[in-house]
Amino acid sequence: MSDRTFDPTTWLDAYRESFASVQKAQEQGFKAVERFARFQYAVAGDYLDAGIAHTQAALAAKTPAELLSKQTELNARLGDKLRTRAQEFATIASEVQGSVTSFATEAANKAAASAKKAA
Repeated sequence: MSDRTFDPTTWLDAYRESFASVQKAQEQGFKAVERFARFQYAVAGDYLDAGIAHTQAALAAKTPAELLSKQTELNARLGDKLRTRAQEFATIASEVQGSVTSFATEAANKAAASAKKAA
């Protein structure tokens, strides 16, 4: 016969400790999804602004050469904005990857510690 008895408090504490980091990771995940959504909204706004500017240039242009030069200028501005957005996206992605890695490591460490404590 074993001297060990089932202790629900110990089991629940181990469960809470193990999954606290999972809950934290889930919260960070939702924040990351919101950040990506805001980023995509900003990119869509850049394209909308560029479209409006192209339409205004087409309506205001008196000659095809004037229209062409204005569109070239607008495309260069849009390219600069999108280049900046691409750098921003890379930053967001690397930050999210770092936080996911840290939470996964934390969860694994806590689960291992809880398993050692329970044994």
